[in-house]
Amino acid sequence: MDLSDLKIFSAVVREGGVTRAAEHLHRVQSNVTTRIRQLEDDIGVALFIREGKRLHLAPAGQVLLDYADRLLALADEARNAVQDPRPRGIFRLGAMESTAAVRLPGPVSEYHRLYPEVEFELRTGNPPTLSKAILAGELDAALVTLPIADALFEKVAVFEEEPVIVSAAGMPAIGQGKNKGKTEYFPRTIIAFEHGCPHRKRLEDWYALRDQMPERTIELGSYHAMLGCVAAGMGVALLPKSVLTTFPESKRLRVHRLPPGENRADTYLIWRKGAGSPKIQALRDVLGAHRAGKRVS
Repeated sequence: MDLSDLKIFSAVVREGGVTRAAEHLHRVQSNVTTRIRQLEDDIGVALFIREGKRLHLAPAGQVLLDYADRLLALADEARNAVQDPRPRGIFRLGAMESTAAVRLPGPVSEYHRLYPEVEFELRTGNPPTLSKAILAGELDAALVTLPIADALFEKVAVFEEEPVIVSAAGMPAIGQGKNKGKTEYFPRTIIAFEHGCPHRKRLEDWYALRDQMPERTIELGSYHAMLGCVAAGMGVALLPKSVLTTFPESKRLRVHRLPPGENRADTYLIWRKGAGSPKIQALRDVLGAHRAGKRVS
C-alpha cells in the first residue's frame, strides 16, 4: 500500500465510482480499476461490494477510508512542513560549555522572539563529541572551535574569544622569561575539562611551546567549579575571558593575557554539509547580527 493507492481509493469513494474518480484524477478508468484491485490484493480483503458496474463501500473499506483520510492529510502536512521556508519545529543545537553559558542567552532569546514556532534542544560538549553527534543525526548544528573536517561540515565564524590564563590573585606573573632577569614561573597543576576540550589543549600547547609540562591535571565539569578551585590557589586554568563576567568572585583571580598569535579563538557555527535548513539559516542571521551589534527585524 502506498499513498497514491490510498488517494485513488479515496477518490473512488468520494466521487461515487470509478468513472468520475478517473476524471477527477486525470487517469483512464482501467488504471483506476487495476489500482483498486491491487490495493485489495495487498490488504487481503474486499474494499467494495460490487453489483454489476456499481460499487458500494464494504465494511473493511469504511475502516480503511478513515485511515486513508488521516494518512493523506498527514502526508500533505509533512510536504508543507518540508517546503515551508519558515523556521519551525525542534532545533537540536550543540555548544561548548563556555559558549552556552556566556554567548547564547542573548541570541537565543532574540531567535525565540523572531521564530516562536521553533523549540530549542541544547546539548553541551566538546567539539569532537558535538561533531560526531551532527554526523550521527543527533544534532542539527553546533557551536565549536576549529579544527573541523571541511569535507564533512559547512561553517561560519560567529564569535571571537580571547583565551586567557587565570590564577589566584596573589600568584606571580606566569611564564616570565629569563631574559628579563626574572625566574620563570609555571604552575605545576592545571585545571581543565576532560580531553577533547579545545581550551585544555590550548593550555597544554602553551606549556609545550615553552618546554614545560604540568605535573598534575584536575578535571572538572563546569567553569564555575574550575574558577573556584583557581581562586583557592589549587592551580591555573585557560578559558575565554568572557566567562569571567559570570563569576562573582573574579576579584580573587589574576588574569594572564597571552601573547599575539595565541590570544584569539574563533567559535564557528557548523552543520553537516548539504544539510542546511531554514532554522540554521535563521540562526546564522541572528548570530551575524548579534556579532555586528545589530538587531534582526
